[in-house]
Amino acid sequence: MLNIRILGSGNAGQVPVWGCDCAACERAKQDDTFRRGPCSLEIRTELGVTLIDAGVPNLAERYEFDEIQRIVLTHFHMDHVQGLFHLRWSERPEKIPVFRPDDQKGTDDLYKHAGVLDFQPAFIPFETIQFDDFSITPLPLLHSKITLGYVIEKNGFTLAYLTDTVGLPETTQAFLANKTLDYLILDCSEPPTSTTPRNHNDINLALLAYNILQPKIMMLTHISHRLDCWLMEHGDSLPDNMLIAKDGMTVI
Repeated sequence: MLNIRILGSGNAGQVPVWGCDCAACERAKQDDTFRRGPCSLEIRTELGVTLIDAGVPNLAERYEFDEIQRIVLTHFHMDHVQGLFHLRWSERPEKIPVFRPDDQKGTDDLYKHAGVLDFQPAFIPFETIQFDDFSITPLPLLHSKITLGYVIEKNGFTLAYLTDTVGLPETTQAFLANKTLDYLILDCSEPPTSTTPRNHNDINLALLAYNILQPKIMMLTHISHRLDCWLMEHGDSLPDNMLIAKDGMTVI
């Protein structure tokens, strides 16, 4: 059993953006299905739930303590870890393992006052870890903080989850080019830009990755209201197997 679901599909500003009256934000205010929370992923197996990132602030309301088997962090920007600040104060004696990139600073005082969070030794890029229910391989990404993407594999199924990044390091691209990707879930925050964007992919870079890696299905996530506005007019110009993530969407 391997069920994967998009918990959040938005960038740090989320959708709607506070104080914005653009077409995408107005649509999201009128229809909750277009709202976007902090970018994150849920992997559910017969053993429990693995969270990829913990930016959703109400995790304690969504999950029972015993449901969460582990948490895997892509990086320590606040929109990817803010949910941990509530979880850590549980008074249960058990610990929840938290896997992470090699960022010695972390965020705020999470390392110092970890509570029930059991921060594990930093992942080593390209070194596959075999959990009891699936394997995971961390891959370096290009971002303003040390960031990892992940390849999830089980019984011949392969999914790559790559957020936050602007383009891909050559080593990561080469590693993925040797994989048959059933799904590629990729950061794409911006509409097409005339210059290389900062910290996050635009549609041009997403299409480049699509053409090079040739996944069976590609899904765009970490979406801004700017990209949503562009998609409202140009979404039908994307390849048929390039999907737009939505909060709560089932991947498999």
